[in-house]
Amino acid sequence: MEGTWVPIAMFAALAVILTFFFWFRYRSRSEMQQTIRAAIDKGQELTPELVESLGKPATPSKDKDLRYSLIWFAIAISFSVFGAAIGAAEAEDEVFLIMTGIAAFPFMLGLAYLIMWKFTERTQ
Repeated sequence: MEGTWVPIAMFAALAVILTFFFWFRYRSRSEMQQTIRAAIDKGQELTPELVESLGKPATPSKDKDLRYSLIWFAIAISFSVFGAAIGAAEAEDEVFLIMTGIAAFPFMLGLAYLIMWKFTERTQ
């Protein structure tokens, strides 16, 4: 019975995090719309540039892929170090091999982001 609480708690935490994410995004957009309505009700003139800029999503940074790449590489390294630490404590090489295999997934994601960053056009 005790072992079943771990996956339940994991999925419940995921649901709570996603709920908060969507709630705060909804709330932010709602407050922006209320601000625009209040400005219109008070007679403020909204320029076409302002309306257009409100509808556009924020442009991401040119180095976003590099940051994501570094994060995924750090996750991969942490899995490998974690496997080495457990393997050294239990004197088993099998744990290190398993954790290194798991680390291959975030390592490849980091590599993909690094390649995308390398070939992204950055004009400034």
